[in-house]
Parts: sequence; structure tokens; C-alpha cells
Amino acid sequence: MTAEFSNNSTPGALARAVAIIKGGGVVAFPTDTVYCLAASIKFPAAVSRIFDIKGRETTKALPVLVADTIQMRQVAEMTPLADRLVRRFMPGGLTVILKKTSEVPDIVTGDRDTVAVRIPGHTLPLYLIKACGAPLTGTSANLSGHGSVCTAGEVSAQIGHLVDFVLDGGSCPGGKESTIIDLTSDPPAIVREGAVEREELENFYK
Repeated sequence: MTAEFSNNSTPGALARAVAIIKGGGVVAFPTDTVYCLAASIKFPAAVSRIFDIKGRETTKALPVLVADTIQMRQVAEMTPLADRLVRRFMPGGLTVILKKTSEVPDIVTGDRDTVAVRIPGHTLPLYLIKACGAPLTGTSANLSGHGSVCTAGEVSAQIGHLVDFVLDGGSCPGGKESTIIDLTSDPPAIVREGAVEREELENFYK
């Protein structure tokens, strides 16, 4: 079965994506970095499907996308350094790992007590997160072990038959996954280099 596919991000296509996510489905759409696989964290079964779609081990946490700092505080225990990093680098290509709150199901975090979260710097995911009324998963829309994808066509080629809807919002402007920094370690540890350069990040907080 092939996913529904939109040729553009028209109001009708956006409404369809929102309806699918709010109904417990899985949608692929672009962010400022790469295309992502999104499910509402309110639907653990939909989150579980994402692991199956990607062929990803359930012990590996999924990142979470939020629309603003209010939502970020709903899913993560913010720290002074986290506040500073958010003000400087978000919305944008930085993901921070923090202690999670009870709002985040264990399936999202691989049973860890931490959550990886960011505010994307792209109007389309920000709209969808707000319209869905809940944080969404933001893992890359590709098979585990394969490179990240930056167009809807690439998503469809890899996993189009496994997701419910592919929202074509054009090519991702960044083309590189977000940088991930673990703020639960002392000192903070950059666990994945990406859109935000290591030097810029370290110069900011060290």
C-alpha cells in the first residue's frame, strides 16, 4: 500500500496531514534540516509504528519537535543553560537532551528518563505541531542505516509504502540533521554534529 502523497503544501494538504496525525497516523514532512517522520506523542501505538517503519531498535529514543518554549517545558525539565541555548539557537538546527517530564511516553524515549527536543526553524512543521495540539516525533524519514532525505520523492522511494501521508513541502533548506547536545551530562556533550557547528556551540556555552 502506497501512502497518500501531496504535490504541495496547500491548505487542503495541510488539513489532511493534521487529520491523520490527530487520528493516530504517521506523516512525513519537511523541516529546516531534513524530512521527518511525525506522530503525536499522545499516540504510543503510532510512535511504535515509526520504529517499525524505520527498522529502528525501540531502545533508541526518538527526538521530539515542539512549537515553542511553552511546549518544551511540557516535555522537558529546563535548565538555565537550556534556556540560553534555546534563546540563541532555536528555532533552528539544535536538539537538546534534557530530563523528560511525565508527559512523554516511555516508547518515545526508549525507556530513558531523558528526551531530545527542539523547535524547528520551518513554518510548516511549526504550523502542524500547533494544529495537532501536541508535540510530534521528529526522527528522520528514512530507513535506519540509510542517509537522511531532503525531498518528498526520496521519502516515497524509501518508505512511501509504509507511512500514511507524505506532505511535499519542497526541498529542505538545511539538508543536514540537527546537532544534538546532551545537557544532562557534566560537562555538556555534543553527541551528534550537524546543522549547528561544534565550534559555534562550544564557544557559546564554555
